[in-house]
Amino acid sequence: MSQVLFQQLANSLVDGDPDATFDLTKQALAQGIEPLAIINQGLVPGMNIVGDKFATGEYFLPDLIIAAEGMQRAMQLLEPELSRRQQELSIPGTVVIGTVKGDIHEIGKSLVATMLSANGFKVHDLGVNVPTDKFISAVQDSNADILGLSALLTTTMVEQQKIIQALKEAGLRSKVKIMVGGAPVTRSWAEEIEADGYAEDAMGAVRLAKFLVGGTV
Repeated sequence: MSQVLFQQLANSLVDGDPDATFDLTKQALAQGIEPLAIINQGLVPGMNIVGDKFATGEYFLPDLIIAAEGMQRAMQLLEPELSRRQQELSIPGTVVIGTVKGDIHEIGKSLVATMLSANGFKVHDLGVNVPTDKFISAVQDSNADILGLSALLTTTMVEQQKIIQALKEAGLRSKVKIMVGGAPVTRSWAEEIEADGYAEDAMGAVRLAKFLVGGTV
């Protein structure tokens, strides 16, 4: 019976039906199914299918956003249960992410943060227009494995470079992997400013993050 529910959960994400995802998660919990099983055998496989369809061009950004909303709503039900049972997700790493100073673009950065959360990362989303010192403090306080820097304007790209320089000056650069993204950002820019990686979309960011923390995707 639980296998049927897991399949329905996965399908609800693929079909872009957050209400169904929420209801099926509630139903699975009511049947006594372990929260970790719901995540690992229902939600994650569904998100993986959505990610694959996005990567091949079958799905577009709105499809990804709707699926991520379903995942978020399911996790709102599951996280209290995980805590109550003292179960913890296998966390691949901790990520601090934000849009750099002078830039108030939210959607792309938030989507990356959501997709990272959906793939098990512990994410500290600092929001938009984030000053350098706030990034530095967050990296220190969270002992982050990865710092994600988003810039959607050519005029704010240079802030990514300033933050990397500030991390060097604070003696933190060797302790955190840095990935950069945003419409004007390129792989060559990432190399020029000595970032550890660049991703052009949310699923690419997830694959990159997994590689940076574990060497596999």
